[in-house]
Amino acid sequence: MNEAIIAAYVLILAIFVGFEVISKVPSTLHTPLMSGANAIHGIVIVGAMLVASAIPGPIGSVLGFLAVVLGTANVVGGFVVTDRMLAMFKQRPTRKTE
Repeated sequence: MNEAIIAAYVLILAIFVGFEVISKVPSTLHTPLMSGANAIHGIVIVGAMLVASAIPGPIGSVLGFLAVVLGTANVVGGFVVTDRMLAMFKQRPTRKTE
């Protein structure tokens, strides 16, 4: 029970620290940071697979599968958003009128 309280405490502190760090980033840096973070989030998927294999029984399989699905959605969704943001900065082809 003591380990669960410590884990919850660390989770809550990580949420507050993460919010403070991200809120201080200027808006011009969000796209490059998002691209880098999405690449790193692949580690989350690997960790989810390791957890799924480490916990025996159907609960481990269900939790592991859910973690892999949510991690994959995070990575794919982040890359889609980054691609759309970068598309805003591309120059549109101009039509030549003669």
